[in-house]
Amino acid sequence: MKVKDADILIIPGYTNSGPDHWQTRWQGRLSTARRVEQAEWSKPVRDDWVASVVRAIEEATRPVVLVAHSLGVPTAIHAVREAGLPVAGGFFVAPPDVANPAIRPKHLMTFGPYPRDPLPFPSLTIASRNDPFCAFDVAEDVAGAWGSLFIDAGEAGHLNAESGHGPWPEGSMTFANFLTRL
Repeated sequence: MKVKDADILIIPGYTNSGPDHWQTRWQGRLSTARRVEQAEWSKPVRDDWVASVVRAIEEATRPVVLVAHSLGVPTAIHAVREAGLPVAGGFFVAPPDVANPAIRPKHLMTFGPYPRDPLPFPSLTIASRNDPFCAFDVAEDVAGAWGSLFIDAGEAGHLNAESGHGPWPEGSMTFANFLTRL
């Protein structure tokens, strides 16, 4: 699949993705990419966030490819189970451990636990060994339950602008390769 053949939905996490974040950069470069906007970025409500993604999937005119980061990952996973249209693929980066009672802010736990059923579309999950929001083995386990191809990003933090992944060319190449397999 090529970019022009897909509706690429950018699904940011808690507090949105700022101007230096790779998701924002990709949105500016990928002609068919659009951000799923949330009414409340700093006080996420699971049902509202999921409904926004469901709406975006159902408004798509081409096959949908989800590009989710952090809290966007559980949002996307819950949404695909409610959407009336199928999804072509999912690119999931830095999934947080939303079942961990130590997660802050505490209300982020309402996004968990992750459904563990295999996803009905190809997916790829990238996680870091030192992500402060999720232990590596938790990310690997949930990706395995989904049937997602799992990529070890090494010691890369939360894979965001703060951890040095603004442009993130390796991620861009991985996404391009993922698209060609859809």
